[in-house]
Amino acid sequence: MDLIQKIHRHSLILLFLLAAASAFIEWEKLPISILTGGVLGLLNLRGLAWGVQGLLGSQRASTKVLFFSQFRIVMLFLVLTTLVYLRLVNIFGILAGFTVVFGMVIIEGLKYSKEEEKKEKDSGQAID
Repeated sequence: MDLIQKIHRHSLILLFLLAAASAFIEWEKLPISILTGGVLGLLNLRGLAWGVQGLLGSQRASTKVLFFSQFRIVMLFLVLTTLVYLRLVNIFGILAGFTVVFGMVIIEGLKYSKEEEKKEKDSGQAID
């Protein structure tokens, strides 16, 4: 779970910086929309990690894990639809927040895979 915590930490830092920078743009509700999209993305990531951990931890998928995965997607859709319908957020801000989280997942995942590859390579040379 160290990877998830790194993604959360780096995403939150970048989200706050992006929201502060977007405060100077004259679009309504852009900073709060960026933060909302980022928080929803992070919550979705946390739920996804919990679901994958639940699936890999047991021999078969439990009903609870399957239900939560479907419930998570439906709730995310309902929250986003409600926020956009009531015009509480800017859709471009929501997309920017999701993009920040998605970008951090890719960046941190690549870093982690390179570290693991290097560890594997070093342990392979030590045996030879």
